[in-house]
Amino acid sequence: MANIPQTELFCWTDVEELGDLERLALVLENLPDEQLMRRLEARRGHGRDDYPIRPMWNSLLASVVFQHGSIEALRRELARNAQLRLICGFPAADGARAVPPAWAYSRFQHRLCERECAAELTTIFEALRERCMEQLPDLGEHLGGDGKALASRARRPGRRAEDRRGEHDADWGVHEHREADGTRTTVKKWFGFRLHLLADTHYELPLAFRVTTASRNEMPVMHELLDEAAERCPRMVERAQVFTADRGYDDGKLLVKLWDTHRIKPVVDIRNTWKDGEQTARVVGTENVVYDYRGTVSCICPDTGTQREMAYGGFEADRETLKYRCPAAHYGFDCAGAEQCPLARATRIPLSTDRRVFTPIARSSYRWETLYRSRSAVERLNGRLDENFGFEHHTIRGLPKMRMRVTLAFSVMLAMAAGRVSEQRYTLMRSLVQANSA
Repeated sequence: MANIPQTELFCWTDVEELGDLERLALVLENLPDEQLMRRLEARRGHGRDDYPIRPMWNSLLASVVFQHGSIEALRRELARNAQLRLICGFPAADGARAVPPAWAYSRFQHRLCERECAAELTTIFEALRERCMEQLPDLGEHLGGDGKALASRARRPGRRAEDRRGEHDADWGVHEHREADGTRTTVKKWFGFRLHLLADTHYELPLAFRVTTASRNEMPVMHELLDEAAERCPRMVERAQVFTADRGYDDGKLLVKLWDTHRIKPVVDIRNTWKDGEQTARVVGTENVVYDYRGTVSCICPDTGTQREMAYGGFEADRETLKYRCPAAHYGFDCAGAEQCPLARATRIPLSTDRRVFTPIARSSYRWETLYRSRSAVERLNGRLDENFGFEHHTIRGLPKMRMRVTLAFSVMLAMAAGRVSEQRYTLMRSLVQANSA
């Protein structure tokens, strides 16, 4: 919290219930921002201090907590709400005159976008992540990855490079969604940026992210996020057990890295890249065992030619193989070709057969389906970013400012979660809109 003298913070005596302001107080108390405040104050030095840094910072956080769509909306609320001014740290004696003008907030946000301050904001996010991981021993066990379109306020690039109000960083992004068989394609285009997110799918909390231009592909950025997480937060990668993502992250190199390097089991949907109408492929080293592009393994009866799905028997990590059992022996029915069948009741398929198709959690198993459904948690987190944090309707232009606002939003998420876990209010840890007294 950006500390404010106690006499200014709680100088009223007739308020018994703060209501919604409790949410802001919770964020201010749990945000480790002192180093950033000292850096900003040192930057200002002995210059004019008409609009002190700490109250401006606290009020900017208030705009995130209270979902203000613009700085003007924040200024109107500050002018109207004396309690909000006091909790942010503005002098009580000045009344509404203490509210900084729009240009002061514009300069303040520009300062936060500079490299040194941006690094401090990242440090705040990472410190909150570490705190949440200490409070929640299973945070990070179930990871999920996703991308999100972040449209710029502008609709086209700025014409003059010297115009600070123009958009000079954004470009066009295209998102194509195809069915697994490639029959239908949905195309979404937007002008702006792209959020690349790595989150916990159980608690629905962000763990790592990056904001890029809209044209940047999701796949290489996810590789970078994993490498960066392994370097800056090794505990998270060591704790992770599963990584879920849609077929946009269907990449053999990513699947190999997750398991071979980090021992994280990938649960990533797959695209049908088989050509020439091929339906099945024979497992090398067997005579009558085949699989399809989704990893469903079947045996073919040598007597009748009937193809039956084999029973999944689990993953053998020491052998790097998936075990599949004879369906007749497993389910207890008679097979006409049992005597001629070369299978000895079971077969093992190495992951190396096809690293995209065969993963440590078999794609045909119920567990894979159950874990894959948890991917929707990342989509809900992205939706919360739009609805509760105002990214659906915003006034943001420029990549540095978009990064700064996304970092603030995710830091507020983690600060809210850390505060409510400390108070053992676990049911409210993801809520930005409910009062702390709920």
